[in-house]
Parts: sequence; C-alpha cells; structure tokens
Amino acid sequence: MNAFFLAFAYLRFHWGRSLVLVLVAALILSVPIISQVLLNGSQKALTERAEETPLVLGRRGSQLDLAMNALYFSDDRAEPVTMADADAIWDSGLALPIPLNTAFETNGARIVGTTLEYFDFRDLQMARGRQMALLGEAVLGARVAARLDLEPGDTVVSAPQNLFDLDGVYPLELNIVGVLAGTGTADDEAVFVDIKTSWVIAGIGHGHDSVLSPGATQGDIVAAANIVEFNRITQENIDSFHFHGDPASYPVSAILLMPNDTRDATILRGRYLDPENAVQMIVPKDVIGELVGRIFRIKSLLDAVTLIVGAAALAAVGLAVFLTYRLRAREIQTAFKIGARRGMILRLLAAETVILLCFAGMIASGIALAVKSNGSALVSWLLAG
Repeated sequence: MNAFFLAFAYLRFHWGRSLVLVLVAALILSVPIISQVLLNGSQKALTERAEETPLVLGRRGSQLDLAMNALYFSDDRAEPVTMADADAIWDSGLALPIPLNTAFETNGARIVGTTLEYFDFRDLQMARGRQMALLGEAVLGARVAARLDLEPGDTVVSAPQNLFDLDGVYPLELNIVGVLAGTGTADDEAVFVDIKTSWVIAGIGHGHDSVLSPGATQGDIVAAANIVEFNRITQENIDSFHFHGDPASYPVSAILLMPNDTRDATILRGRYLDPENAVQMIVPKDVIGELVGRIFRIKSLLDAVTLIVGAAALAAVGLAVFLTYRLRAREIQTAFKIGARRGMILRLLAAETVILLCFAGMIASGIALAVKSNGSALVSWLLAG
C-alpha cells in the first residue's frame, strides 16, 4: 500500500506526463475493442434486416446496390422500376408488394415514399403524433427527429436532386405529423411519406392556380406561363393537386415482397430468372450473406494489422516508460542512499505502471461502452452512406 501511495503521489505531481501515457495506452487498448464492436454490430444489422425481408424486386443490375437501397436506403440506387411491376405482383396473388421510392432526401435524411403496409411489415410504432394520412404529410424516424430537433407540427423541405434541374421540379415543404419510436435500424434515419407525395416531389404530380378565369366555364381556359405551382400542400390547395401520365409508369426505386408462403416465393423467383428481363428479383438474405462473408474475410486481415500496430504501440509506450525511469536515475539513487531496498524500488515502479494501466483500461472501457451504445446509429449511418 505504501508503494501505491507513493506511486500515485508521484504520478499526480507529474500529471502532464502521466496523462499522455494514460491516453496513449487507452487508445491502444480501445482500438481492437471498437473494431470488434462495430464489426459485430454491422453483421447483426445487416443479417437481421435482410432475414426479415423475403424478396426484393428492382431494376436488373447490381444485386448488392438493390439490396442496400431497399433495406438501408443507401445512396447507391439503380434505375427505378415502375408501378406496373408492383401491379403485376399484386395481380398474381402470390405476394403483397410494398413499393419504395427513395430518390429524394432532406437535411441529410433519405425521404422514403411508401405505403402504410411498410409500417406493419417493419413493426414501426408511433412515439409521438399520428400516422401520415394526407398528401404532403411526413413521419420522421427517431434519430432524424432528434438530430434536427423536430416535432409534429414542424416542417421540412425536400432537397432537389440537381441544382441545375430546369424541369420545374421544386422542393416540397412536408408537414410533420408524427415521430416513430426508435428501432436501432435504418428506419430511424429516414423521413417517410406516402408514395404519392414522393411523386409530387418528382414533379409527376402538382397543384396550381385554376386555369379558369373568374366566372368562366370549362370551355374558356386561360392557361398561361405564369400559373403558380404550389410547393406546399395545405387544406386550401390540396384539392388542386393532380398527376399526369399513366400511373403504371410512375417510378419506384424497389419493391419489397411478402410472399404468402414458400411455394409462392419459389414461383415468383422463377418468373424473374430470365437474364433478358429488365427486372430482377433477389433474396436479400443471400445477397447480404455474401457481403458479410467478405467483411469477415477482411476482418481477419484487419485483426492481424491491429495486432501488429498494437504491439508496436505498446512497445513505444514501454520505451517511453523505460526512458522515464532512466531519467529518474538520480531519484532512484537517492532512494537507495536513504535506505530503500531494490525490491522497494521495483514495487514502486510496478505500482506506477499498474496505476497507469488501470486508468487507461477505465478510459478504454468508457470509449468501448460509448461506441457500443451508439453502435446501431453508427452502423446505420455507415450503411446509408
């Protein structure tokens, strides 16, 4: 106890040098722990959400991009399919199609246009407010609401896809009517709207002033280039919003499918095996399983690199401690002269090392706990990016 008392007094007196050694050791200890936490969290987030999603329909191309966009709303998006593809699934009676339109974003969050079936499919519950019911209404994921400090009654504005877009696609102000309870998934980072609202953002649907002059009849149309197109949907102008073109041609980024049973799922997969078909059907569990396998093949390499770097860093810390002890040679000689035995000196130095490592371990544990508690948010952010 005397050795620890003297060691602590010495480290406290030389607090600057002690702090540097503690922080360096803490970082060395925390790096492998953090990497393990993030990798395990990534594996869990990837596999759980993929296993919960039986099938996904989308444009033929990269299966991984399609899976990542449909499951995690990532920026990697293929060309969209159309509502005709969703209608074909519905007409087959083999599965329930849930369309997703993820072409837009707001304040760094993905706007997900979908139907109410999506919320039942993902078992999403309302924490505050109510579910979206009208055109232009939005429901926020838990982390988006917390990050932007938004509540029901506030508004957000969609961001244009292209600042140089001259096609008349204007940012749309969305009315926030609810906030979802946190799930620790990509849904926490999304802004959900009805799929028709996403088509309004795309410019397929819009509302504007009447093209009839006051007192005129339907035959007396006075349309002009200065008709005002609304970029905000209110109770006063919602009836003026309408859509152009064939609804079957409206774009859909991906379609989640809930087959009735294994037999129906097999039949559906067989219908989209033709490589000449512009539409493909994937099994997210298989696609993400291959990705996880690659990640953990890389993990073994990262573990080896971490081990080498950690050993080198520990050697550097050991060298720093050794040089510190060499600089204290006169102090040690003085201790000998006043009667301290060699064993006492060794216990004193060992006590200092133990105290430093204990403080470093505490800091490393705190860092690891912080990463673990926010691991789902970090993983969702990395997957979405």
